[in-house]
Amino acid sequence: MTLPPGSQPLISVVVPVYKEENSIRPFLNRIEPVLENIDGNYEIIFALDPSLDLTENIIFEEIDRNPRIKLLVFSRRFGQPAATMAGIVYCSGKTCVVIDVDLQDPPELIEPMYKKLQEGNFEVVYAKRRSRQGETLLKRCIAHLGYALINKISDIDIPRDTGDFRIMTRRIIEELARLNETHGFMRGLVAYVGFKQTCIEYDRGPRYTGSGHYNRFIGSLKIGLNGLISFSARPLFLMSIVGLFFSGFSFIVGGIYVLQKLMGVPLSPGLSTTVLVVTFFSGIQLLALGLMGEYLGRVYDEVKNRPMYIIDKKINFDNK
Repeated sequence: MTLPPGSQPLISVVVPVYKEENSIRPFLNRIEPVLENIDGNYEIIFALDPSLDLTENIIFEEIDRNPRIKLLVFSRRFGQPAATMAGIVYCSGKTCVVIDVDLQDPPELIEPMYKKLQEGNFEVVYAKRRSRQGETLLKRCIAHLGYALINKISDIDIPRDTGDFRIMTRRIIEELARLNETHGFMRGLVAYVGFKQTCIEYDRGPRYTGSGHYNRFIGSLKIGLNGLISFSARPLFLMSIVGLFFSGFSFIVGGIYVLQKLMGVPLSPGLSTTVLVVTFFSGIQLLALGLMGEYLGRVYDEVKNRPMYIIDKKINFDNK
Protein backbone atom coordinates (compact mmCIF):
# COMPACT_ATOMS: atom_id res chain seq x y z
CA MET A 1 0.00 0.00 0.00
CA THR A 2 1.41 3.40 -1.01
CA LEU A 3 0.04 6.48 0.69
CA PRO A 4 -1.44 9.23 -1.49
CA PRO A 5 0.71 12.40 -1.49
CA GLY A 6 -0.07 14.62 1.49
CA SER A 7 -2.14 12.02 3.36
CA GLN A 8 -1.57 11.62 7.10
CA PRO A 9 -0.27 8.24 8.28
CA LEU A 10 -2.04 6.54 11.14
CA ILE A 11 1.24 5.53 12.79
CA SER A 12 4.72 7.03 12.58
CA VAL A 13 7.59 4.89 13.82
CA VAL A 14 10.73 6.79 14.89
CA VAL A 15 13.92 4.74 14.93
CA PRO A 16 17.23 6.38 16.00
CA VAL A 17 20.18 4.53 14.44
CA TYR A 18 23.97 4.61 14.54
CA LYS A 19 26.24 1.89 13.13
CA GLU A 20 23.36 -0.59 12.75
CA GLU A 21 24.00 -2.03 9.28
CA ASN A 22 23.27 -5.58 10.47
CA SER A 23 20.03 -4.68 12.26
CA ILE A 24 18.09 -2.64 9.66
CA ARG A 25 16.68 -5.48 7.54
CA PRO A 26 15.85 -7.86 10.43
CA PHE A 27 14.09 -4.97 12.15
CA LEU A 28 12.02 -4.13 9.06
CA ASN A 29 11.19 -7.80 8.50
CA ARG A 30 9.55 -7.89 11.92
CA ILE A 31 7.94 -4.46 12.16
CA GLU A 32 6.41 -4.14 8.70
CA PRO A 33 3.96 -7.09 9.12
CA VAL A 34 2.89 -5.63 12.48
CA LEU A 35 2.14 -2.23 10.93
CA GLU A 36 0.39 -3.81 7.95
CA ASN A 37 -1.80 -5.79 10.32
CA ILE A 38 -2.83 -2.65 12.23
CA ASP A 39 -3.77 -0.56 9.20
CA GLY A 40 -1.05 -0.39 6.54
CA ASN A 41 -1.19 3.38 6.78
CA TYR A 42 2.20 4.10 8.36
CA GLU A 43 5.62 5.67 7.98
CA ILE A 44 8.97 4.53 9.36
CA ILE A 45 11.48 7.32 10.04
CA PHE A 46 15.11 6.36 10.54
CA ALA A 47 17.00 9.16 12.31
CA LEU A 48 20.64 8.49 11.44
CA ASP A 49 23.74 9.73 13.18
CA PRO A 50 26.26 9.48 10.30
CA SER A 51 28.78 6.63 10.45
CA LEU A 52 31.32 4.96 8.17
CA ASP A 53 29.47 1.65 7.88
CA LEU A 54 26.72 0.71 5.39
CA THR A 55 23.73 1.75 7.52
CA GLU A 56 22.78 4.68 5.26
CA ASN A 57 23.17 2.66 2.04
CA ILE A 58 20.99 -0.14 3.37
CA ILE A 59 18.26 2.31 4.38
CA PHE A 60 18.36 3.84 0.88
CA GLU A 61 17.86 0.38 -0.61
CA GLU A 62 14.92 -0.23 1.69
CA ILE A 63 13.37 3.11 0.72
CA ASP A 64 13.42 1.98 -2.92
CA ARG A 65 11.59 -1.18 -1.86
CA ASN A 66 9.11 0.51 0.51
CA PRO A 67 8.28 4.21 -0.10
CA ARG A 68 6.79 4.50 3.40
CA ILE A 69 10.32 4.44 4.83
CA LYS A 70 11.94 7.84 5.38
CA LEU A 71 15.38 8.97 6.44
CA LEU A 72 16.87 11.89 8.38
CA VAL A 73 20.66 12.18 8.25
CA PHE A 74 22.40 14.60 10.62
CA SER A 75 25.41 16.77 9.86
CA ARG A 76 27.38 14.95 12.58
CA ARG A 77 26.71 12.66 15.48
CA PHE A 78 24.33 14.41 17.89
CA GLY A 79 23.42 11.34 19.96
CA GLN A 80 20.33 9.21 20.43
CA PRO A 81 18.20 11.73 22.40
CA ALA A 82 18.61 14.36 19.68
CA ALA A 83 17.95 11.82 16.91
CA THR A 84 14.80 10.64 18.66
CA MET A 85 13.51 14.17 19.12
CA ALA A 86 14.19 15.02 15.46
CA GLY A 87 12.18 11.99 14.36
CA ILE A 88 9.29 13.03 16.59
CA VAL A 89 9.34 16.61 15.27
CA TYR A 90 9.37 15.45 11.63
CA CYS A 91 6.80 12.67 11.96
CA SER A 92 3.35 13.32 10.51
CA GLY A 93 1.32 10.43 11.93
CA LYS A 94 -1.72 10.62 14.16
CA THR A 95 0.28 8.53 16.61
CA CYS A 96 4.02 8.02 17.04
CA VAL A 97 5.99 4.97 18.19
CA VAL A 98 9.58 5.36 19.42
CA ILE A 99 11.58 2.13 19.27
CA ASP A 100 15.21 1.04 18.99
CA VAL A 101 16.41 -0.93 15.98
CA ASP A 102 18.29 -3.61 17.95
CA LEU A 103 15.11 -5.68 18.52
CA GLN A 104 15.51 -5.77 22.28
CA ASP A 105 12.08 -4.13 22.28
CA PRO A 106 9.76 -6.45 20.31
CA PRO A 107 7.94 -4.73 17.42
CA GLU A 108 5.07 -7.20 17.93
CA LEU A 109 4.18 -5.27 21.11
CA ILE A 110 3.17 -2.23 19.04
CA GLU A 111 -0.22 -3.69 18.13
CA PRO A 112 -1.43 -4.27 21.72
CA MET A 113 0.03 -0.88 22.68
CA TYR A 114 -1.96 0.78 19.88
CA LYS A 115 -5.16 -1.03 20.89
CA LYS A 116 -4.72 0.01 24.51
CA LEU A 117 -4.12 3.60 23.42
CA GLN A 118 -7.42 3.62 21.53
CA GLU A 119 -9.56 1.60 23.93
CA GLY A 120 -8.60 3.51 27.07
CA ASN A 121 -8.47 6.98 25.52
CA PHE A 122 -4.88 7.30 26.69
CA GLU A 123 -2.37 9.80 25.33
CA VAL A 124 0.69 7.60 26.01
CA VAL A 125 1.21 3.86 26.38
CA TYR A 126 4.77 3.04 27.42
CA ALA A 127 6.41 -0.38 27.60
CA LYS A 128 7.49 -1.43 31.09
CA ARG A 129 10.20 -4.08 31.39
CA ARG A 130 9.40 -7.13 33.49
CA SER A 131 12.85 -8.58 32.90
CA ARG A 132 16.07 -7.43 31.19
CA GLN A 133 17.79 -10.22 29.26
CA GLY A 134 21.24 -9.48 27.90
CA GLU A 135 21.95 -6.75 30.46
CA THR A 136 24.71 -7.05 33.05
CA LEU A 137 23.98 -7.16 36.76
CA LEU A 138 25.83 -3.85 37.14
CA LYS A 139 23.60 -2.11 34.59
CA ARG A 140 20.44 -3.52 36.17
CA CYS A 141 21.58 -2.31 39.60
CA ILE A 142 22.40 1.17 38.24
CA ALA A 143 18.99 1.35 36.53
CA HIS A 144 17.14 0.26 39.68
CA LEU A 145 18.99 2.66 41.98
CA GLY A 146 18.81 5.45 39.39
CA TYR A 147 15.03 5.28 39.02
CA ALA A 148 14.59 5.07 42.79
CA LEU A 149 16.77 8.15 43.34
CA ILE A 150 15.22 10.16 40.50
CA ASN A 151 11.67 9.50 41.69
CA LYS A 152 12.64 10.24 45.29
CA ILE A 153 13.88 13.77 44.68
CA SER A 154 12.50 14.67 41.24
CA ASP A 155 9.58 17.05 40.76
CA ILE A 156 7.85 14.56 38.43
CA ASP A 157 7.17 10.83 38.60
CA ILE A 158 9.12 8.94 35.92
CA PRO A 159 7.87 5.34 35.52
CA ARG A 160 10.43 2.74 36.62
CA ASP A 161 11.89 0.09 34.32
CA THR A 162 10.98 1.95 31.14
CA GLY A 163 12.97 3.18 28.18
CA ASP A 164 11.95 5.27 25.18
CA PHE A 165 9.78 2.48 23.71
CA ARG A 166 6.23 3.89 23.72
CA ILE A 167 3.36 5.07 21.56
CA MET A 168 2.02 8.63 21.77
CA THR A 169 -0.83 10.61 20.29
CA ARG A 170 -0.45 13.71 18.12
CA ARG A 171 -1.28 15.80 21.19
CA ILE A 172 1.85 14.58 22.98
CA ILE A 173 3.94 14.93 19.81
CA GLU A 174 3.05 18.60 19.49
CA GLU A 175 3.75 19.29 23.16
CA LEU A 176 7.16 17.61 22.95
CA ALA A 177 8.01 19.67 19.86
CA ARG A 178 7.46 22.81 21.94
CA LEU A 179 10.05 21.77 24.53
CA ASN A 180 13.26 23.20 23.12
CA GLU A 181 15.69 21.55 25.53
CA THR A 182 19.28 20.69 24.67
CA HIS A 183 19.44 17.71 27.01
CA GLY A 184 16.45 15.66 25.88
CA PHE A 185 15.68 12.99 28.47
CA MET A 186 12.75 11.50 26.56
CA ARG A 187 11.07 9.44 29.26
CA GLY A 188 11.31 12.42 31.61
CA LEU A 189 9.94 14.87 29.05
CA VAL A 190 6.95 12.63 28.31
CA ALA A 191 6.25 12.34 32.04
CA TYR A 192 6.58 16.14 32.35
CA VAL A 193 4.01 16.72 29.59
CA GLY A 194 1.54 14.61 31.55
CA PHE A 195 -1.98 13.71 30.39
CA LYS A 196 -3.44 10.21 30.71
CA GLN A 197 -0.73 7.54 30.49
CA THR A 198 -0.53 3.80 31.09
CA CYS A 199 1.82 0.89 30.47
CA ILE A 200 2.11 -2.61 29.03
CA GLU A 201 4.60 -4.97 30.64
CA TYR A 202 6.95 -7.14 28.58
CA ASP A 203 10.15 -9.16 28.80
CA ARG A 204 13.05 -7.35 27.15
CA GLY A 205 15.26 -9.62 25.10
CA PRO A 206 18.93 -9.41 24.14
CA ARG A 207 20.18 -7.49 21.09
CA TYR A 208 19.59 -9.21 17.76
CA THR A 209 23.22 -8.74 16.76
CA GLY A 210 26.38 -6.94 17.84
CA SER A 211 26.62 -4.71 20.87
CA GLY A 212 25.50 -1.22 21.85
CA HIS A 213 27.62 1.74 20.80
CA TYR A 214 27.92 3.49 24.16
CA ASN A 215 29.66 2.56 27.39
CA ARG A 216 27.15 0.61 29.47
CA PHE A 217 28.38 1.98 32.79
CA ILE A 218 29.15 5.59 31.82
CA GLY A 219 26.16 5.75 29.48
CA SER A 220 23.76 4.63 32.21
CA LEU A 221 25.27 7.12 34.66
CA LYS A 222 24.90 9.95 32.14
CA ILE A 223 21.26 9.08 31.50
CA GLY A 224 20.54 8.88 35.23
CA LEU A 225 22.34 12.15 35.97
CA ASN A 226 20.53 13.87 33.13
CA GLY A 227 17.17 12.65 34.42
CA LEU A 228 18.01 13.77 37.94
CA ILE A 229 19.35 17.24 37.17
CA SER A 230 16.93 18.10 34.37
CA PHE A 231 13.83 17.66 36.52
CA SER A 232 14.78 18.80 40.00
CA ALA A 233 16.82 21.42 41.87
CA ARG A 234 16.64 19.44 45.09
CA PRO A 235 20.22 18.09 44.84
CA LEU A 236 21.41 21.68 45.33
CA PHE A 237 19.21 22.01 48.41
CA LEU A 238 20.47 18.68 49.76
CA MET A 239 24.06 19.78 49.23
CA SER A 240 23.29 22.95 51.21
CA ILE A 241 21.95 20.79 54.04
CA VAL A 242 25.10 18.64 53.94
CA GLY A 243 27.27 21.77 54.04
CA LEU A 244 25.27 23.14 56.97
CA PHE A 245 25.62 19.86 58.86
CA PHE A 246 29.38 19.64 58.43
CA SER A 247 29.82 23.32 59.27
CA GLY A 248 28.00 22.73 62.53
CA PHE A 249 30.09 19.63 63.15
CA SER A 250 33.32 21.59 62.60
CA PHE A 251 32.18 24.28 65.08
CA ILE A 252 31.45 21.61 67.67
CA VAL A 253 34.88 20.00 67.19
CA GLY A 254 36.52 23.44 67.38
CA GLY A 255 34.63 24.19 70.60
CA ILE A 256 35.82 20.93 72.11
CA TYR A 257 39.43 21.80 71.32
CA VAL A 258 39.01 25.28 72.89
CA LEU A 259 37.55 23.76 76.05
CA GLN A 260 40.42 21.28 76.25
CA LYS A 261 42.90 24.15 75.96
CA LEU A 262 41.18 26.24 78.66
CA MET A 263 40.99 23.27 81.01
CA GLY A 264 44.65 22.48 80.53
CA VAL A 265 43.97 19.15 78.92
CA PRO A 266 46.89 18.32 76.63
CA LEU A 267 45.83 18.18 72.99
CA SER A 268 46.76 14.93 71.34
CA PRO A 269 48.96 15.44 68.30
CA GLY A 270 47.16 14.29 65.19
CA LEU A 271 48.77 14.97 61.86
CA SER A 272 47.01 11.96 60.34
CA THR A 273 43.68 13.16 61.77
CA THR A 274 44.27 16.61 60.32
CA VAL A 275 45.06 15.19 56.89
CA LEU A 276 41.99 12.94 57.04
CA VAL A 277 39.68 15.80 58.01
CA VAL A 278 41.11 18.17 55.39
CA THR A 279 40.85 15.62 52.58
CA PHE A 280 37.32 14.66 53.66
CA PHE A 281 36.04 18.23 53.62
CA SER A 282 37.92 18.90 50.38
CA GLY A 283 36.04 15.99 48.83
CA ILE A 284 32.73 17.40 50.03
CA GLN A 285 33.61 20.79 48.55
CA LEU A 286 34.62 19.29 45.20
CA LEU A 287 31.40 17.25 45.13
CA ALA A 288 29.37 20.40 45.74
CA LEU A 289 31.28 22.30 43.05
CA GLY A 290 30.80 19.43 40.62
CA LEU A 291 27.06 19.36 41.28
CA MET A 292 26.80 23.11 40.80
CA GLY A 293 28.86 22.76 37.64
CA GLU A 294 26.39 20.23 36.21
CA TYR A 295 23.51 22.67 36.70
CA LEU A 296 25.55 25.61 35.44
CA GLY A 297 26.63 23.65 32.37
CA ARG A 298 23.01 22.94 31.47
CA VAL A 299 22.11 26.61 31.94
CA TYR A 300 25.04 27.48 29.67
CA ASP A 301 23.83 25.05 27.00
CA GLU A 302 20.29 26.39 27.11
CA VAL A 303 21.35 30.06 27.07
CA LYS A 304 23.39 29.53 23.90
CA ASN A 305 20.12 28.44 22.28
CA ARG A 306 21.89 26.24 19.75
CA PRO A 307 19.72 23.75 17.86
CA MET A 308 19.52 20.28 19.34
CA TYR A 309 20.44 18.81 15.94
CA ILE A 310 21.34 19.89 12.40
CA ILE A 311 19.94 17.90 9.50
CA ASP A 312 22.09 17.21 6.45
CA LYS A 313 19.60 15.22 4.37
CA LYS A 314 15.86 14.54 4.43
CA ILE A 315 14.87 11.61 2.25
CA ASN A 316 11.29 10.89 1.19
CA PHE A 317 9.70 13.77 3.12
CA ASP A 318 7.05 16.02 1.60
CA ASN A 319 8.87 19.39 1.92
CA LYS A 320 8.54 19.48 5.71
